[in-house]
Amino acid sequence: GQVFQISENLIKHMPEQTQLNALANLKTDYASLCEPEQFGVVMSSMKKPIPRLNSILFRLQFEEQVNNIKPDIMAVSEACEEIKKSKRFGKLLEIVLLIGNYMNSGSRNAQTYGYDLSSLCKLKDTKSADQKTTLIHFLAEVCEKKFPDIQNFVEDIQSVDHASRVSAENLEKTMKQMDLQLHQLEKDLETFALTEDEHDKFVTKIFAVSAKEQFKKLSRMFENMEKLYKNTLEYFALDPKKVSVEEFFTDLNNFRTMFMQANKENIRRKEAEEKQKRVKLANEMAEKEKLERQKKKKRLLEKNREGEETGVMDSLLEALQSGAAFRDRRKRTPRPKGD
Repeated sequence: GQVFQISENLIKHMPEQTQLNALANLKTDYASLCEPEQFGVVMSSMKKPIPRLNSILFRLQFEEQVNNIKPDIMAVSEACEEIKKSKRFGKLLEIVLLIGNYMNSGSRNAQTYGYDLSSLCKLKDTKSADQKTTLIHFLAEVCEKKFPDIQNFVEDIQSVDHASRVSAENLEKTMKQMDLQLHQLEKDLETFALTEDEHDKFVTKIFAVSAKEQFKKLSRMFENMEKLYKNTLEYFALDPKKVSVEEFFTDLNNFRTMFMQANKENIRRKEAEEKQKRVKLANEMAEKEKLERQKKKKRLLEKNREGEETGVMDSLLEALQSGAAFRDRRKRTPRPKGD
């Protein structure tokens, strides 16, 4: 990293060739020069310093460029293959078409034979009467109830996530830049003066050969990616010249994300409905038990009152039968004689 930064700064701040030539004339006064001038004198003794520094930069950047660009190329290629190979994704597209034709029955769009894949994301724009769910929620629910395996299409096309962040235009620019840099390196190696350091010359040439071989492999991967992408778009009746890699995979990845989100929201809604039902049932049971307790209490009170009334009547009948009801329980004081 430090060597890269130094090389880059040297290229940016390197004096013009005329200035370097002037500094070269001061070689005999090297000891009396200040440090920057001394550095300029040393640099003036080097033939073609800018091309050499560019070669060093290319060599330092090459592995990083390959490691950055390779995963993107692979992601697009894998996404193309996943989309075409996924039977579950194909079945899902059929279900979407059937739902669309059912909804459009009786209109001029009835019995449509196909649709643009970018329309998949527009399913969220069609909402239910209560505005709480969308057509994607309905699609997810249909898959869950009728075609549980199809909803797992999201696992088949996972690479669209990475592919949606890849710009084919930037990939192409990077590939062209690397190609130009590699050709320039080969050209510079031919024109550089021979050095006495055999080891240095060997390493430089080995790097050029190795870089050229790696770039060839990378180029084949890139060409294969472009071919796969073109075939994929033609398979879905799309024009590769009008639909970029980024746009195509962004639409698919957004739909995939929305479908997974709709599934989660459907589950949460069902759980909320079940919870509401349980609460309602619990409230109904509590109310029923309350009414039962009230009825039981009422019956008990009525029974007690009936028992009290029966006891009074029994006591009265007993008093009548025994004559006790006709006897004056109070003791009368006898009147005095003669009164």
